[in-house]
Amino acid sequence: MNGDNMKNSKKQKKYNYNTVAVHGKSSFDPLTGAVSTPIYQSATFRHPKLYESTGYDYSRLQNPTREAAENAISLLENGKEALAFSSGMAAVSTVIKLFKSGDSIIVSDDLYGGIYRIFESIYSVYGIKAIYTDTTSIQNIENAYSPSVKAIFLESPTNPTMKISNIRKISEFSKEKNILTIVDNTFLTSYFQKPLDLGADIVIYSGTKYLAGHNDTLAGFIVSSNDDIIENLRLIQKSEGAVLSPFDSWLVLRGLKTLPLRMDRINSNTQKIAEFLNNHSAIKKIYYPGLPSHKGHELLKTQSTGFGGIISFEVESAAKVEKILENVELIMFAESLGGTETLITYPMVQTHNAIPEEIRNKIGVNDRLLRLSVGIENVDDLVDDLDFALSI
Repeated sequence: MNGDNMKNSKKQKKYNYNTVAVHGKSSFDPLTGAVSTPIYQSATFRHPKLYESTGYDYSRLQNPTREAAENAISLLENGKEALAFSSGMAAVSTVIKLFKSGDSIIVSDDLYGGIYRIFESIYSVYGIKAIYTDTTSIQNIENAYSPSVKAIFLESPTNPTMKISNIRKISEFSKEKNILTIVDNTFLTSYFQKPLDLGADIVIYSGTKYLAGHNDTLAGFIVSSNDDIIENLRLIQKSEGAVLSPFDSWLVLRGLKTLPLRMDRINSNTQKIAEFLNNHSAIKKIYYPGLPSHKGHELLKTQSTGFGGIISFEVESAAKVEKILENVELIMFAESLGGTETLITYPMVQTHNAIPEEIRNKIGVNDRLLRLSVGIENVDDLVDDLDFALSI
């Protein structure tokens, strides 16, 4: 085999997920040979001459560091292209702009409060209507459907009560109705679950969470394999400019290199903590799909290779919640999730405050609910910390 054929055969080789996470689309910078993607901290790029470009003109349109992050995310997701944004909500907002006044979108009823806020406080003014329903039931989706519905937007697992929707069946329903399936895959990442492979049209991430993975950057991503969708999204992105900066793109690339290792450790830690909490007298209700008692346990096993790092649990009273938050020591009381550190959050006050109380109570986000984002610390230390806080 000659040298050219050897090069071609290498290009055609499909690498394991773990390898792609480390190397992305290119293992090194072709200009310098740097094994760490350079941070191209430049707003603009020199043209060789009139009507010629290096492929990069202005960083709002494209930047080499951001492009490397987008290529890596797309490869990991089995998508055609990915787009990187300055936050997860910037990515969500861009997707909603695919729709117009008079359109409706079926949305998971149990979801991050920021999604509810953006639909109700921002896009309702422009005539885009969100129809909330429990997307774990195909019947509910069928009942919510009307000719004005142009998409189904779901989280699976949901935030924070960890409901599991059947992405395959929902995608099949969407294709029958010629509408889009949009999946927020932040909780599981493409390491555990690939919604595009299950039939979804668009996948959204808060890259702030597991993808970057270190609680040190804000990022958002959209992935799709549909050329028309990608073209429309890129038009919106370059026109509005909510793009991921070169430095934050580099931080995401660095985070991706350890994503499989972190997700395996987090998944293992979370399973052990869930089993501990499930047998603790202070816990009245627990939401974790890794437990066989969880309603979506068997379904999730058919569309994911892991259960993730989020546990929500209910205690006896709001007073107990306050004691737990005051007495955890290793575990930090903070918003967000998906980092190396274990965080505990009070959804009613923090992540879901934008949702009206009546709706929160209906979906289980009450004053007794806590959400735990498990990190990579020693699991025995985390259990001891929880055990102490629960005993006060």
